[in-house]
Amino acid sequence: MSAAAAIKCGRYVSHQSKEKSRDMKRAAQFLKVSSENFIRSVGEEFPQFTEEEIGLMYQSLPLPKRATRGSTGYDFFAPFPFRLEPGESVKVPTGIRARIDEGWVLKLYPRSGLGFKYRLQMNNTVGIIDSDYFDSENEGHIFVKLTNDSREGKAVEIAQGMGFVQGIFLEYGITVDDEAEGVRNGGFGSTTKENK
Repeated sequence: MSAAAAIKCGRYVSHQSKEKSRDMKRAAQFLKVSSENFIRSVGEEFPQFTEEEIGLMYQSLPLPKRATRGSTGYDFFAPFPFRLEPGESVKVPTGIRARIDEGWVLKLYPRSGLGFKYRLQMNNTVGIIDSDYFDSENEGHIFVKLTNDSREGKAVEIAQGMGFVQGIFLEYGITVDDEAEGVRNGGFGSTTKENK
């Protein structure tokens, strides 16, 4: 089959795109937080789960990954099932931390299909994970707070292991006169609090 014919029937993948994928900048690594951290965090937010149940969730929790070579976002998978009625919110400990090179940031968004069908939204609009969050006191544990903002009365059900948010790594710059020297030691909001 010629390249032109392959393009027409949707089977064409250029060698150039394969090379591009291999040449992309590698700026981060996903890891799990410790099992103790995960068990404590989930237990605080979801007291209905036993310690043993949470331990099993931890064992089966996969690291975020891209679905295809051309995917921008890394899918984060729900560590346990949950349901949100319209107007309800939930804070989900993902069990994941990210080691990120300086000069890069991880941005978190709801999976587009969930936002489109159910108006599932993140409470802070976009999650920002800084490179120095990895070394914070909570191990850089990434939490996601979501709200079902459905105007059509639709409940959203997330099954265990289902992709529910996606993370995108972006490179950023700083101002020519930047002199930031603060060091993070806490979790959420600690940089503002400590470095004023």
